[in-house]
This record gives sequence, structure tokens and C-alpha cells, in this order.
Amino acid sequence: MEYKNLSVEELQAQLQQVEQSKVDLEKALYQRWHEAKAELAQEIRQLVESRGYDVDEILDLVAPKRRRATAAKKGNRNYVRYVDPENPENVYVRGVLPKWMKEKMSAQGYDPSVREDREAFKANYLQALKD
Repeated sequence: MEYKNLSVEELQAQLQQVEQSKVDLEKALYQRWHEAKAELAQEIRQLVESRGYDVDEILDLVAPKRRRATAAKKGNRNYVRYVDPENPENVYVRGVLPKWMKEKMSAQGYDPSVREDREAFKANYLQALKD
């Protein structure tokens, strides 16, 4: 197109039209990009399920949760999980002892406030699982 014969108003109108086209193209690109991501996610879900796996289980391997990524920055700590063999819902990882663990320790004659007793109880009565 020949621009030198256009008036200022015509040039401004052309420029505005080009800018609007750019905005429309960016919207279309953004929408298509999100559609492509959704399609890819669906393909991955179908692939994982077709092989008999749980999607969440595989996603944890592919992209660990953010708190794990944050922990990796601090030194990639893998803590041992201690599970009560009598009740697998009772799990202790680290930190403050849960009530169930204090009660079981006391019942077995261990003092929850003594580190050696805590370590002995974990070794003798709990199942240790490494993540």
C-alpha cells in the first residue's frame, strides 16, 4: 500500500486498524495456546490411564509439589516417615510428636520427652518408610 498519498487521519485510521488486528491476533494466540495445553493434558491423562496408573501418582513423579521444590532449594531433605503398623493412618514424619505416638510410647514404658526413648520406640514399634 502506498502511504505517502494518505492524509494524517487516514494514516491514523490505518494504524488503529493494524493495532486492533494485533490485539485480535494476540487474543487468538492466547486462546489457542490454552486450548493446546488442555489437549496435551488430556492426551497425557489418557496415556497414563491406558497404562493402568493413577494420574496423581505420575504427576508427583513428573512435577513434585511446590513445597518439595522449596525443600530442594534448602538441601533436598528426604525425611523418614514412621507408620504405626496397627493403624496405617497414624504417621509421624518429624517435629512435634502426635498424640497417638505419645500415648503408645507411654503405654510401652517410653518417655516421649527423652530422645533415646523416642528413637528406640521408632525403631522397635513403628515401620520406617523412606520417601
